Amino acid sequence: MIRTVDDGLSYLVRVPNAAVVDDYLNSAVNMARQFASTTGLCGILVTRHAHDTYTVAVSEAVPFGETHERLDF
Repeated sequence: MIRTVDDGLSYLVRVPNAAVVDDYLNSAVNMARQFASTTGLCGILVTRHAHDTYTVAVSEAVPFGETHERLDF
């Protein structure tokens, strides 16, 4: 499940099993990247909150054109 948290800026990603983690995260990153590319100011931050829960967000803390990952648990 990919749910929009903040339209175009942040997505909550919950994966039902490990087999689909990459597909779900890639989809959410692509959606966030579309918004980030319109501003040219922000990159993408992927945060893992649990084994099945992630946030993908457009972030000013990440340089434009880059995607960073972090753990938050």
